[in-house]
Amino acid sequence: MNIHQALFAIAAMVITANSAAAQQPVRLMGAPCTATVADMVTEPRTGRTYMLDYPCDLKAGEKVTFILSLHGAGSSHTWQRQYFPAYDYKDKYRLVIATPFSPTRSWSAVDDAYLQNIVTSIVQQVGQSNVQAFWLAGHSQGGMTSRRLICTDFFKGKVDGFLSLSGGRVGGAPERDPGAGRPPAPGQPATRPGAAAAQPGEPACEFSHIFEVGEHEIIALPATSAVATKYACGARVRRDDIIDTKAGQVYASGSQNPGTKQWGLLPRPGKAEMFVYPNCSAGHVVADFMRMDKGHTEGLEPRVTEEIVKVLISARGGKIQGGE
Repeated sequence: MNIHQALFAIAAMVITANSAAAQQPVRLMGAPCTATVADMVTEPRTGRTYMLDYPCDLKAGEKVTFILSLHGAGSSHTWQRQYFPAYDYKDKYRLVIATPFSPTRSWSAVDDAYLQNIVTSIVQQVGQSNVQAFWLAGHSQGGMTSRRLICTDFFKGKVDGFLSLSGGRVGGAPERDPGAGRPPAPGQPATRPGAAAAQPGEPACEFSHIFEVGEHEIIALPATSAVATKYACGARVRRDDIIDTKAGQVYASGSQNPGTKQWGLLPRPGKAEMFVYPNCSAGHVVADFMRMDKGHTEGLEPRVTEEIVKVLISARGGKIQGGE
């Protein structure tokens, strides 16, 4: 082998090695990836942990949709992850899902910096140009917290959409069923509902919106949406019902003696009605999902979870990339 052949061989080996390295899966936040078990990550500035799911074959430079998923009051990150099991579709739809935890089991302004740090660190590692969309999602008080955060200085230039899982519909809230709310503990008298709490003001910044609710939580789902009107969407269209033959993964195990249909009973298969407001301006999506014969706490079934994810990823994103 002459000198030119040797140099060529060395260059070929370097190119091959670099190419192979570029194709190695990314390890987000230094956490090993597993197919079904979330990684536990420590947020260094606060020392608090959160759960992280992402595609185990994620490549450098790949586009992803990022979801920050907040649990409800009295709940936890482990329960929230199974209540909204988007991780089942992280590979198929290229999702990065962070599920944080409040040590007081209820979100407040004290937690805001922790949540902001999670977002900042994940965006930095994935790459700002690779986050094609960023969604806030939350169940119950986690949804109300997402609604509070979405137009704050930190989030309004980053969040492309808000998924409310029984956590407050933007654009016109449905009336709650009189029996909604956590049932009393065994041996405790039932409490009479007081006056309905005043709804917070409608967020004024721009974002897509998906609302999911159990049929028994509300009197009726509104047939119109002020968000859809804002974005000049078409009239509401009912899509084919979503039929699930498998049950969700979690339920309110401490509230079943007896349980109430409004709060939620045991997980079971079922049907969900799906409504969309088509042809919204600027690529926004507005949609409602109502799970029939379900309440506040039965975990989402697999097919309805996937349909929500499909609507979510269909929306225009790009705020983090600087597209809006």
